[in-house]
Amino acid sequence: MKRNDTIRVWDPLVRIFHWSLVAVFFTAYLTEGEPEWLHTWAGYIALMLLGVRILWGFIGTRHARFSDFVYAPSTTLRYLVDELVGRARRYLGHNPAGGLMALALILLVVATGLSGMVLYAADEGAGPLAGLIPVTEAWEEGAEEVHEVLANLTLGMIGLHVVGVIFSSLRHRENLVASMLHGFKRLGDERH
Repeated sequence: MKRNDTIRVWDPLVRIFHWSLVAVFFTAYLTEGEPEWLHTWAGYIALMLLGVRILWGFIGTRHARFSDFVYAPSTTLRYLVDELVGRARRYLGHNPAGGLMALALILLVVATGLSGMVLYAADEGAGPLAGLIPVTEAWEEGAEEVHEVLANLTLGMIGLHVVGVIFSSLRHRENLVASMLHGFKRLGDERH
């Protein structure tokens, strides 16, 4: 592929955010709280990354903005049906299904991180929510259950995201993982 046949779609902030979030999520998930400091800091870093990404979703480059990849439910459903029958159009940025997945993952990781902060406050009386959350067994058990469910749900959605990336890469004959590394996608029959 020649350079003039490509266009930069993913800016450096989006790409660094994406792979950094992958690293800190799996660090937090695989440590399961042991060592606690590593698990906790991975969660804090994930929330900080998401804070930057959410801001970038409003002020960033074209394909980084929520307005570019948050579609009406009817548009997303129509896209999924078209994809199943092999007539879905290619998008330069996130397609409607990818946009929904990006939004879902952002919300799930934020909820997982916040539930971890509640757990840390309820169990250890520590962290940013210390003093706001009672240090009780009931709060600790409830927060732990919510945190684990959200973390596992996030992991399941990540798996679905990977399947969607592979499917779309094969369907549209482009390496979406590579484009999230170098930022470029090929020009052609895409929509916006």
